[in-house]
Amino acid sequence: MKTNIFIRIFRFYSDGFKSMTLGRTLWAIILIKLFIMFAILKVFFFPNFLKTNFDNDEDRSDYVIEQLTNPK
Repeated sequence: MKTNIFIRIFRFYSDGFKSMTLGRTLWAIILIKLFIMFAILKVFFFPNFLKTNFDNDEDRSDYVIEQLTNPK
């Protein structure tokens, strides 16, 4: 009996991860780096410009439309 393609894919990857030794460490490093990039760096390098400079949604939307439509 054929199983669902998603179940076979899941089993393929789960069996692969179970047999890894060095790979687990590498995946842990990758996940830590992703957390640093998306959680920590976002706070310091990508502040919420629209929220801090405009009081309401209408002003924010007007600014965005103006920036998108006016060529520089």
